[in-house]
Amino acid sequence: MDKQKGHRQRLRKKFLRGGIDSFLDYEIIELLLTLGTPRRDCKGQAKEAIRKFKTLSSVLEAEPNELQEIKGIGPNNVFGIKLIREVSRRFLKSRMMDRPVCNSSKEVFDYLYLTLRECKREQFKVLFLNAKNQILEEKTFSEGTVDSSVVYPREIIFASLQHHASSLIFVHNHPSGDPYPSESDKEITKELVFTAQVMQIKVLDHIIIGNNCFFSFADDGLIEEYELLFQTTRNRY
Repeated sequence: MDKQKGHRQRLRKKFLRGGIDSFLDYEIIELLLTLGTPRRDCKGQAKEAIRKFKTLSSVLEAEPNELQEIKGIGPNNVFGIKLIREVSRRFLKSRMMDRPVCNSSKEVFDYLYLTLRECKREQFKVLFLNAKNQILEEKTFSEGTVDSSVVYPREIIFASLQHHASSLIFVHNHPSGDPYPSESDKEITKELVFTAQVMQIKVLDHIIIGNNCFFSFADDGLIEEYELLFQTTRNRY
C-alpha cells in the first residue's frame, strides 16, 4: 500500500513540477483514474485502456460502458475521465469566445478536435463571429456526408443574420483521419462563400479535422480564390 501511495505521489509531483508534456499517455490516464479511486494502484488499468483504445483522445472519448469493460475501472473512474474531458472543452470554448480567431486555424482545431475527432460520422459546424472576430455562437448544421444535399447555405445565412454575425468559420471532420478536402468539400465551400458574399458576410475559413491534423481552406488560399471567382462572375453581369 505504501509503495502504491508513493507512486501516486511521485506522479502528482511530476505533474506539478513539469506539466503534462513529460508524461506518457498511460500515465495521464493513470492520474485521471486515481481521481475516482485515490487509494488504489491504477497503472495496470491505464495501460490496458491505452492498449484497447490505442490513443489518449480515444480513451477520453470512449463510452462509459466501454471503459468499464476493463477490469478494475468502475463508475468513479469513469467520472474522473469524463469530468476532465468536459472541463477541457469548456475551458477551450471560453478561451475561444474571448479571443480573435481570424488568423488562427490552429486555435479552432484545438477547440474542436476533442469534440470531432472520434465522431464516427461527419459533422458540419459553423462558428458565428462578430466584427472583432470573436465567436458569438457555435452550431452543428448536419451529420453525415457533407455535401450540398445536407448543408443548406440559406439556413446558415439565416442563422448568421439572427446572430448578427459579421463573419463565419466552417468546421467539419473526416472520420477516415485524412483531412484533405474532397471535391464535394470544395464545391460546398465555394457555394457557401458565394452565398455569404451576396449578404456581405465574410467567410474566414473552412477547417477539416482529421487524425491529429487539419486542413485549412484559408491557409491554402482557397477562400481567397473563391472570393475572387465570385467577384469575377458578378462583374460579368
